[in-house]
Amino acid sequence: MADHARLDRPANLLGALALIVSDQMADATAAAAGRSDSAPAALAALLHFLDRPSVDLLRQVLGLTSSGTVRLLDRLEESGYIRREEGADRRSTATVLTARGEAAAQEVCQARAEVLDRALAALSPAERITFDELVGKMLVGMMRAPGAVRWGCRLCDTGICRGAPGGCPVGNAARQRYAAAREGIPGAR
Repeated sequence: MADHARLDRPANLLGALALIVSDQMADATAAAAGRSDSAPAALAALLHFLDRPSVDLLRQVLGLTSSGTVRLLDRLEESGYIRREEGADRRSTATVLTARGEAAAQEVCQARAEVLDRALAALSPAERITFDELVGKMLVGMMRAPGAVRWGCRLCDTGICRGAPGGCPVGNAARQRYAAAREGIPGAR
């Protein structure tokens, strides 16, 4: 019999919760975007934190190949959600949301918010504060190295974390970790 990783109950419950929230969020955001591929994440990222990204940057955020990103952009352009413009240099192309794309991105974000609100509805205000602290620690613990693909924040409304006391726990940890690594501090990754 194969040796299985040992899970305790909290880990098992986290796995079930992550899967349920992920499935429901994928269904809701795909319905809002009118597409079930990476379109919801692309629209949300273009709305919240990507300003005229190149195909390569969008590829990194979404975790797609270059050709897969180009095909996604073709579909988004056919839907009237984006337009392509000349990029920072003549060899690159920048991606920009159209008014229709911005409206679709807002619908994606609203659908995501509704799923997440439902997931947290069973918690009291005090439990939500505790949850915020614990999830922040967990997200920092799951951080990936610079240059990683499929960014964890690809569907986030980054303005929420920026406007919250303390800011984004992952962004704060990344700044600390990579500043320490640049300064040669032992133990920094």
